[in-house]
Amino acid sequence: MESTLIKESVKKAYTEVLEERGSGCCGTDCCSSGDTMAEDYSAQEGYVKEADYALGCGIPTKFADIKEGDTVLDLGSGAGNDVFIASKITGDKGKVIGLDMTEAMINKANQNKEKLGIENVEFRPGDIEDMPVDDNSIDVVLSNCVMNLVPDKKRAFSEMYRVIRPGGHFTISDIVITGELPDKVRHAAEMYAACVSGAVQKEEYINIIRDCGFTNVNILKEKIIDISDDTMLDLISEDELKDHKKSGTKILSITVSGIK
Repeated sequence: MESTLIKESVKKAYTEVLEERGSGCCGTDCCSSGDTMAEDYSAQEGYVKEADYALGCGIPTKFADIKEGDTVLDLGSGAGNDVFIASKITGDKGKVIGLDMTEAMINKANQNKEKLGIENVEFRPGDIEDMPVDDNSIDVVLSNCVMNLVPDKKRAFSEMYRVIRPGGHFTISDIVITGELPDKVRHAAEMYAACVSGAVQKEEYINIIRDCGFTNVNILKEKIIDISDDTMLDLISEDELKDHKKSGTKILSITVSGIK
């Protein structure tokens, strides 16, 4: 799918999440009722319910080793869920920047920020493939179920490497696959916005990160994601679905970290 179309599809899907409480990356429309992608954030210190649209596939802040005074960058920050949790950890001596390409999400995040009166947070509109962030300025990068939506993942991770200070690190949760998705699923715009068809092979994903210069790349958590039969049958036939299930293909949520 062409890059511009992908980004427009993603923007549309995430704007609808706000306008209609629809399902973006990890809503229950794409996952089986027993195993949704989103995880429960409510026990995390600094959690803001109004900023949580259940759009993630992990809790990267839980593993990110953020310290007081750190400068943190959250890629695809949405309404500010991970940003506000990170800001609680960094404290007033630190700063958290949320970057998102969807205008509606930036607006909602700023509304939440104003309502909460939090001063060590900034939300910036921008593209992960060309970040409006200075070189070597970030201690910790976070991202939650977003990098799979980026068409040029190598460029995105290269940008991540550029903005992180030497010795800094990232912790991100994302979707990867092992095996092959049916072509009709992989090329469907709605499945891209649902964080599935944009996912790459797990081994390829890790290799991209390493090729961009990161070291100590580790998978901290991994779980299987089930896509509902109803969602799959909107795109493929029953026979194709049976073949897909027999193939052993897995859609995985991983939380991965690395150091610059």
